[in-house]
Formats: sequence, structure tokens, C-alpha cells
Amino acid sequence: MRVIAGKYKGRKLRTPADNSIRPTTDKVKEALFSILTEYTGGSRVLDLFSGTGGLGIEALSRGARECVFGDGSRDSIKLIKENIAHCGAEKEAVVIPGDFRKLLMNVRGDFDIIILDPPYDRGLMEPCFEIIRERGLLAEDGLIVAEHRKEESLPDEICGFSRLKERRYGIVVLSIYC
Repeated sequence: MRVIAGKYKGRKLRTPADNSIRPTTDKVKEALFSILTEYTGGSRVLDLFSGTGGLGIEALSRGARECVFGDGSRDSIKLIKENIAHCGAEKEAVVIPGDFRKLLMNVRGDFDIIILDPPYDRGLMEPCFEIIRERGLLAEDGLIVAEHRKEESLPDEICGFSRLKERRYGIVVLSIYC
């Protein structure tokens, strides 16, 4: 796995030795950031269920001003911190370990881009959308990116957010909400 474009382009990111984390493939990451091109520069990003931190680091590489990384796994937090350090992105990155609910309840401010990539088939999307809405965490013109399996269909509207786009890449679907 590597950073595809921007100031950290070509940097290889560490991934777990086992299958405990499901990193977003380079193909899906490249497609996602093609969609997000006009939103990324100067943005504030929340990368929830960060895994390796690959998506948030890609956003920083492409000009995001800040990324908050969150994950409940100690192994993931270690990988995220190592990958951020490898890219020299410590000044723009905030890493918050722990349960996604606590993170969403305690994080401050609003985000231009919120990336949700939870473990598949655990029913975590709707609770995330609910808390984001309840806390007003999405900026007025912001986007929520929900990565999920094609078997898990998300509705056109969820917790007051409307699906703007949906793209399929093999077994992975990117649903973009505003």
C-alpha cells in the first residue's frame, strides 16, 4: 500500500502482517480521491476506523490541513502513528484511540470530509451517521464517505443525509453523502 498522489506520493505505508485490518486498495483509494479532488485542499478530515491511516494520510498528502484519525484497535493505532511519522505528517495529524462512539461524542469542531470505513457487517454505519448528525460534526458543504461491501446496501437518505454518489469497485462500494 502506498500514497498515490501529493506531497507524500510514493511513500509505502506499513500494513499488518495478518488480515486483522482491511486496508482500502490503491484502486479504490485512487477512485475516492478523484471524486474528492475539489474538496480535499484545505479541508479538515475525520478518518474513522482508520486501520492503517492510509485514507487520512492520502487526504493530507493532497492538501488537507488536518486529519483526525480514530480507531479502537491498539495495533491499528500503532500502525497509524508509524505511517504518519514515516510521511512526516505529525503536525497535521491527530490520533485518537478508542471506541468510535466516544470519539464522535468528544471530538470538537466540524469536518469537511468524514470517512467511515468500519468493519463490514457489524451494523456500525447508522450509529455513526446518527452521532454525526446529533453533534453537527459535518461542515455545511461537507461530505461523508461510507465504504462498505456491495451486499450491504445503504439507503438514499440516512439520518438526514442524502446520498450524492455511489460507486462500485468489485466487492467495495463508496457511498458519498451530504
